[in-house]
Amino acid sequence: MRHGRAIDLRSDTITQPTRAMREAMAWAEVGDDVFGDDPTVQRLEARVAALLGKEAAVFTPSGTMANQIAVRTHTEPGDEILLEGNAHITYYEAGGPAALAGVSCRCLNGLRGVFTATDVEAALRPPDQHFPPTKLVCLENTHNRGGGAIWPLARIREVADVARQHGLRLHLDGARLWNAAVATGLEERDYAEHFDSVSVCFSKGLGAPVGSALCGSREFILRARRFRKMLGGGMRQAGILAAGALYALEHQRSRLAEDHANARTLAEALAGLPGVELDPGSVQTNIVSFDVPAMPAKELAARLDQAGVRMLATGPHTVRAVTSLMVTAADMPKAADAIQTALRER
Repeated sequence: MRHGRAIDLRSDTITQPTRAMREAMAWAEVGDDVFGDDPTVQRLEARVAALLGKEAAVFTPSGTMANQIAVRTHTEPGDEILLEGNAHITYYEAGGPAALAGVSCRCLNGLRGVFTATDVEAALRPPDQHFPPTKLVCLENTHNRGGGAIWPLARIREVADVARQHGLRLHLDGARLWNAAVATGLEERDYAEHFDSVSVCFSKGLGAPVGSALCGSREFILRARRFRKMLGGGMRQAGILAAGALYALEHQRSRLAEDHANARTLAEALAGLPGVELDPGSVQTNIVSFDVPAMPAKELAARLDQAGVRMLATGPHTVRAVTSLMVTAADMPKAADAIQTALRER
């Protein structure tokens, strides 16, 4: 086992609050949020809604809950939603759409998580008593299993136009929307304006310990609050958590560019290694996904762990590395060297 600090590239969910963030949380003004009495939560919700150009927002414990509340708020049991087959909502949320909203997922084939307006058109069926009514289209930006791919704004407009033509609502899983905005120079509201609801996460690249938010119209959020309570997400003195998220929004959004630069550095180093398949040009944000055809991904991850470098196997021969504020530029060549050694010593 390597001595010293581990280089943890498993996810940007492993980020820890800074000292300044902890101080903000310790001194947060709090109240009972279920009663609507927590002033720090109120400030966070107003700030997020303003950033996304929406009327209102609701603070939730997790991004999964925010997404599942959105699905339930937009639909009724027996409805159908459209989303890409590797989307977080259907891939990583424990069957929530079926269990919590009673809806079925009709999965589209996308390229790195990005599908087309034509894909949406092709998935729609004529009104018929045999078919579930399609109510909602969900997008994920950036796309986790797509290697942090960014949805092009023009493509979003095309999908949104088709959805509107057919009377469908749109939800954006924007857990890493902050990354997309920093990478493109666009505002978060530029993406959000095309959606009826948007979820965003504070506990990934922004570095807050807990929390997400769901944004939409006042009417939508009022209904969403009922489902948050139903799912156990109504918190009491939640301002302690909201203070961390507020600090993250105000102080740690712009630094996401550092994560993107570190991911590109790592990708460029890995692309030149024998036994690694990776196009460094595919790395748009903070996720590096690469293939190791000659070694099982789980074996490589285990070897790296022994060397003090932590990554996740996301497929039989696919490994994911995610940069965050917990790693530095100096860690990137060290991680690449560890991969080279692990592949050579097999």
